[in-house]
Formats: sequence, C-alpha cells, structure tokens
Amino acid sequence: MNAAEQANSIEFASKIATIVGLFKGEFPDLRVDLKPWANDRETRSWVDPDSIDIGFHFPGVSRLLSCRSLLVQIRLHPDAETHHPRVIGLDIAGFDHRGKQWTLSTIDNWAFIGESVPEATYGERLKQCCRQILTLFNADLA
Repeated sequence: MNAAEQANSIEFASKIATIVGLFKGEFPDLRVDLKPWANDRETRSWVDPDSIDIGFHFPGVSRLLSCRSLLVQIRLHPDAETHHPRVIGLDIAGFDHRGKQWTLSTIDNWAFIGESVPEATYGERLKQCCRQILTLFNADLA
C-alpha cells in the first residue's frame, strides 16, 4: 500500500520519514515517491494492504545500482501480543527504461537476482538500509 496511505498515525508517519531518511542518507540524489501505485481499480486489486510501498528515483540511471528507480515494499504483520505491526521482510526492485532489472528480498537469502545487479559496495548499502528498517520496526518486539 502506498506509504502516504499508511501514514495514519504520528508513529507510522515518523517511521516512514525515518525510512526515507535512511535511503537518502545512503543515496542523496534520490527523490522519494510516497504514492508509487496508481489509484485505479486494477492496480488496487494487486496492492498488499499489509505493506508500506515507497518509490525512489534517481535523476538519471545509476550505473552503480544498475537502475533508475527503486520500489521498496516493506512487508508487515501485526504482532499478536502488542498488535503493532512488525516487519517480516523487505522486497526491493530496481527498474530502468527496460523494466525490472533486479530484485532483493530479505525474506529469503538477501541475494540480488536479475539481469544486471548493483555493484557490491552499493548493494551492501541497500542491505544496510534494510537492516536498519528491520531494527526500526522490530526493536521494541525483542
């Protein structure tokens, strides 16, 4: 679900702002898109209501990340005890004018899969953002 729609409390809005800050701290040229999904019936049928979806766009193609845009999907699940959502994993996809070039999932093996994947150092920076997001949402559940 679009991050702008998930920002329904001060706590959630603050976490979304922190996520944006994490990515912009690693990649300062990024522009954020808190509404990456179109608001039409067909698109809405595919949107996961238990996720926070954020788009990030570079001013041009990032050769080091092998993409021009990132779609970050943070998958949530309500914690049975606290009823606060916890992050069960992240999926990130890198896109350019040809379409999806690579994916990264923290749910499986944290490996980049695709036609052209990010340079190792920059891929590690993306993974570091993922680790920090997991900590941000799940630190109070430990």
